[in-house]
Amino acid sequence: MTSALPSYSSAVHEKMHLHSRSMSWTVPVLVPIPGVRTRNLRLHVPNHRRVSQFTATRFGRRKAPLLLLIIALATLWGFFSFAKRFSNESDDWASASGESSTLIFSREDLQRIWKWEIDSGHYPSNIKIPEQIGLTSAPLNPALPPRRAPTIPSRFRPPPGPVVTTTRGDGPRRVYLDVQNSLEVAYPPRPVPGSVSDLDIVMDNCDFSQNKYVRDCLEVLRVGGGLDNGNRLRRGKMDDWHYIYMEQERDNFTEPQQAPSLANVIAPRPASSADEDPNAGLIRKKGLEWESSLELRRPLAHVPHSSLSTPCDPEHPRLFHMFWTGPFTDKPYLALLSFLFTQNVGLHQKDTPTDNVCRPEFWLWINPGPAAAVPNPSAVSDMYEGLKTNPWAAPFLHPRFKDVIKFKLWNTTDQLDGIPELKDEWRELKGTLFNSGGHVIDVPAEKSQTVSETIQVVEGTNGTEADVPKPTAEKGDDDDMLNRTGSKSSSSYDRLSVILSDMARFVLCHRFGGIYLDADTIFLRDWEELWGWKGAFAYRWSRLEKYNTAVLRMNRNSALGTFLFHTALKNGLDFHPMTVSRYLKDSYLEGLLLRLPDALFDSAWLNTELYQRERPPQPYFQEFADFFDTPATISAQPQALGFEGFFRGAYSYHFHNFWWKPFDPSRNWPDLGPKFAAGERAARAAADPDTDPDDWVDRVGDDKRDLDWATVLKRTFESYIRGERPNMYGEWLEW
Repeated sequence: MTSALPSYSSAVHEKMHLHSRSMSWTVPVLVPIPGVRTRNLRLHVPNHRRVSQFTATRFGRRKAPLLLLIIALATLWGFFSFAKRFSNESDDWASASGESSTLIFSREDLQRIWKWEIDSGHYPSNIKIPEQIGLTSAPLNPALPPRRAPTIPSRFRPPPGPVVTTTRGDGPRRVYLDVQNSLEVAYPPRPVPGSVSDLDIVMDNCDFSQNKYVRDCLEVLRVGGGLDNGNRLRRGKMDDWHYIYMEQERDNFTEPQQAPSLANVIAPRPASSADEDPNAGLIRKKGLEWESSLELRRPLAHVPHSSLSTPCDPEHPRLFHMFWTGPFTDKPYLALLSFLFTQNVGLHQKDTPTDNVCRPEFWLWINPGPAAAVPNPSAVSDMYEGLKTNPWAAPFLHPRFKDVIKFKLWNTTDQLDGIPELKDEWRELKGTLFNSGGHVIDVPAEKSQTVSETIQVVEGTNGTEADVPKPTAEKGDDDDMLNRTGSKSSSSYDRLSVILSDMARFVLCHRFGGIYLDADTIFLRDWEELWGWKGAFAYRWSRLEKYNTAVLRMNRNSALGTFLFHTALKNGLDFHPMTVSRYLKDSYLEGLLLRLPDALFDSAWLNTELYQRERPPQPYFQEFADFFDTPATISAQPQALGFEGFFRGAYSYHFHNFWWKPFDPSRNWPDLGPKFAAGERAARAAADPDTDPDDWVDRVGDDKRDLDWATVLKRTFESYIRGERPNMYGEWLEW
């Protein structure tokens, strides 16, 4: 074994070596490399002995320490002066994290964005506005109730600060609900129409950055939402867990006047001196000037639900959006079933509901071919023909569902042209449409032909559809990245479609309003009180202070959306969640897109990344695959607990891809009863082509003994459509 200590042949050699080292201006230092025990990093640092000897020889031993101190202070002063110079907004473009800044808007425009969202009732929160925005007076907030001003004598009040970080409530008062069924029934009550979730209280009980556990968060969500009906245990007074409220109707409330123009309610931030830069402290994107003044429409008027003339607020439509590429499979099938099982769509009433309920709609956007392909001019009719013949999709074309489930054809050109902030500029960036986190996938010119060229051919043709020239599909490998339609395995991931969906969610929410959900999402409860909260939100990327936009709520034509599209245009049209996180952080607008805890929509995520495993929620998934292949040690839970035992309290569950894993391997077909028997027969024949249909007999011995969580949820939703059980709120489907 070799020694790390130096060895010498004699004392003379040792003295000469030490003397030569002491005369050198630098000395080598060995630093251990983490994770590599056998090697060290060799660094050269200043030799303090040589510096001390030099200064003592030149200036004497008394003056040498003072001189060294002066040199050190001068070096630090020079370093900080250099850093301060390059932190100026006009010169410095590097952010504190080492990434280049994405900011293109001045402080005045950032103030106008905040003011627009607050005036429109999209900030029903007491979370402070960042000081960097520089507001000089507290805006009136129509979504917050007024607060009684503290009666503190003026001589004891602190002097007002240069900036304001709070708003002044000017809205209807709130009445918090203790949600429970008054009857002795086994099912929880539907949320009260018009109820609102106080997401400040949710954050107080669920925020991971404040060391809150997913398990505890889910208890607050199910108790406050009345989901523990009939099973509530004595816990003492739980007023602090009441997070659902109703807005009281104002006395003599009248339809509000149109909000005043922004030009009349916001002014540039006054400078304390003629030389002060109004954008000091903001870090602008390198190589760009500040954008010209931002054009925003007039702010909306915040109207309490009780004061609406109709159950639905036309300015805040209740639309769920989902994006799907390629053939319809069991994944969107289960998303739609869970929507019908949980949301208040009125299927328990034979006639159109007449009560004070705003029924949500589910818009499933279909991109029928590969993400980079040119669509067929007859794509709409082809889409419906494909849905009719697909056993997983055909049931949702039934007339009973026509008012709540709608299939839409995704057309990239049409959608981008429908965004005012993009329509005049996006074509210049068509070579970078497939941009994810700065990584651009190059699509050949013949593949990236725009949809508008095809549309012009159709519009200019006077003949029948048969006369319309159709693009010729190139032959190629179906598993090639440009030709994939869906992810058939973990090694053949449809990356282009994922990147396209990153952009599609922002386009759909900004153009139509509503909430976007990834197709690997399952609804677990009614979202009524989330619709009542008018602000925008996504959720946290597990342990990181970043966004995951698998759930995204944005308002139609909002100031926030306008900001995001203008910013994305100047940053390669990149809508990857990490990049969007940078857009909002660089501009101090994170408060306008609330980053909710992932416990609400993705309760297993922290556990799969080795966090909170000492107190996990129910069920306990150590990896996302446990949903499809539940480990034997916990495989008794799905059948014993059922739907009610699956992350009870969460609004949805995100199973993170696994497109290639069937929910129910033993019965990998839609099992919806006699009304949809034709589709079931076709799917069974495809799943088991070697068995004669006359021999189809479902024997319990052929089924898997321990059913996985994915299988239990699928069979639960299907039994509701078959009429064998009510939905989660005790309502039976009426045909």
